[in-house]
Amino acid sequence: MSAHHTTSTTTPSTRGPAPAAPGRHPTAGITPARLAADDTERARELLARQGAVVLSGYGTTPDALVEAAARTLGSRLSELFPQRLRASRDGGPVHLHADGFDVVVDVAGVPVRRRHPDEDHVLLQCVEPARTGGETFLVDAYRFVDACESEDPDLWDFLTGCDVDLYGAWAGLRGLPATPRVARHVEYTRTGRRVVRRGDGAVPLHRDPDADRISALLTRFTETVHALEADLPRIRLDAGDVLVLDNYRCWHGRDAHTGARQVRILTLRTTDAR
Repeated sequence: MSAHHTTSTTTPSTRGPAPAAPGRHPTAGITPARLAADDTERARELLARQGAVVLSGYGTTPDALVEAAARTLGSRLSELFPQRLRASRDGGPVHLHADGFDVVVDVAGVPVRRRHPDEDHVLLQCVEPARTGGETFLVDAYRFVDACESEDPDLWDFLTGCDVDLYGAWAGLRGLPATPRVARHVEYTRTGRRVVRRGDGAVPLHRDPDADRISALLTRFTETVHALEADLPRIRLDAGDVLVLDNYRCWHGRDAHTGARQVRILTLRTTDAR
C-alpha cells in the first residue's frame, strides 16, 4: 500500500499566507428549518435537500431521541450507537466538526462497537439549554469543498487526494483500534454519497515521506474552517428540540456558554452509509 497519494503530480506549496477562507460567502452557513415533531414528510424532504432540520416537541427523554431517528429516517435505519449525554457548565466553544470515531470495547468477551468512523447521521437533543450562549452553527461542507477547488486548489487537492490516518493523533486511547484508519477527507460511498470529514485526530501516515507538507495542510485546513465560524448564522435549541444532521454533508459547532447545558447525542448509520 502506498503511504501517500494525491490526484496531482505537482507538489502544492504551503509557503506564504493561505488564501482567503473558501466558502466565506453566506451560502456556506446553514439555518435549518424548524418543524413540529409530527411533520415527518417535510422533515425528510428538508434533510435530503439541505442536510439539516430542527424538530420541536419531542421532549427530553432518551426514548424521544430514538423516536425522532425512527420517524425521520424510517426503514433506512441500519445501526444505532449508544447515546451520549453531554453536560457542561460555563463551557468553552466547540469548533466545526463532523462526528465519527472508531471505538470497540469488550463486553463479557464479545467485541462491541460503540462508535463508527462512518456514522452518516447525527441527532442532537437539547435536554437543558444554557442560560446564555451555547448557540449552534452549521456549515454545508459540500459547498465548502466545492469553493476550495477554485479558491484554494492546493487545499482541495489535499482533501480529495491525500490519504491520512484519521485518528492517529489519539493513538493509545483505550478502545481505539491499533490499526490506523486510512482515508481521505473527501470520499464517496458505494451508493454515490459524498463524505466530507472534519475532525482533530488526523495525522500523516506513519513514515510518510511527505509528512511535513501534509502536517502543514492539516493545520491550514483547521485554520480555514475555524475562520468561517464568526460569520455563520446561529440557532438556539430549546429543551425538547432535536437537530437532525446529515453527518456526511454538515459540520456543526457551538458557542461558549454560561451556566449549565445538557445535550444528548445519537449517532447512527443508515443503509446508505459507507
